[in-house]
Amino acid sequence: MPNPWTGIGNPYTKQEVVDRLKATLAKGEPIIAAGAGTGISAKFIEKGGADLIIIYNSGRYRMMGHGSTCGLMAYGDANAVAMEIGEFEVLPVVKEIPVVCGVHATDPRRRMWHWLQQVKNMGFSGVNNFPTHCIVDGHFRGVLEETGMSVKKEFEMVGLATKMDLFSIVYVATPEEAVEMVKNGADAVIAHVGTTVGGSIGVVNAVVDWDFTIKRTQEIIDAARSVKKDVFTLTHGGPVNTPKDVEFVLSKTTADGFVGASSLERMGVEDSLTNLTREFKAVRR
Repeated sequence: MPNPWTGIGNPYTKQEVVDRLKATLAKGEPIIAAGAGTGISAKFIEKGGADLIIIYNSGRYRMMGHGSTCGLMAYGDANAVAMEIGEFEVLPVVKEIPVVCGVHATDPRRRMWHWLQQVKNMGFSGVNNFPTHCIVDGHFRGVLEETGMSVKKEFEMVGLATKMDLFSIVYVATPEEAVEMVKNGADAVIAHVGTTVGGSIGVVNAVVDWDFTIKRTQEIIDAARSVKKDVFTLTHGGPVNTPKDVEFVLSKTTADGFVGASSLERMGVEDSLTNLTREFKAVRR
């Protein structure tokens, strides 16, 4: 049902979001979730027919013209930034589709149950684990794991969100992480294969190839569905950038859809503003 006070839009219960996504699949359409770093992005992403909007702290940096990886760095309070974007920009302009809040679950300064209550009270319909330590690897990942900022905190956050009737759509980088997330009640699992290619600030060399993308995506899907058969599964990152890329990866895997942040919001702005400005400059007086 829609918002009981206004009669439209957010917040939705966990089951209501699940039912909406099942209805999308029943129509033969892929689930499309989109990151939004500004209100104007969210407004027109909704108009374009997306199924979910996810607010990440990285969206703010992305729309400043910087790489999304800024969201993993100590350039601000990730939780506060996501909340601010939601409260003052996105939730006031989105009319109907569910809005999900990115939650930095490993922040040791937060009582996570308390923060999730604020997320819910603000009118978000769900949570996403971003910034996420699942895409950090190597020695630094080991340091994080050993010093109390483990990815297990992200699993626990999803478990809390499940108890609080919040929908959860989560990033994972390995099949093992997918299993733990679904065990904790995750409704949708996103196979994250790395930073998105393309555009002015997308990666060029630090990207996986298509063979790895297809293989890892399907491994994550299989692992998630081994725990819960009807969990939603989506693809994200790496070489998956354009609608044709999404069509390709969906044809090669059993994923239900796609999550686009840089590939939807940033690329849309870069392409349209560049071309529109050129058209204006082509006018002759």
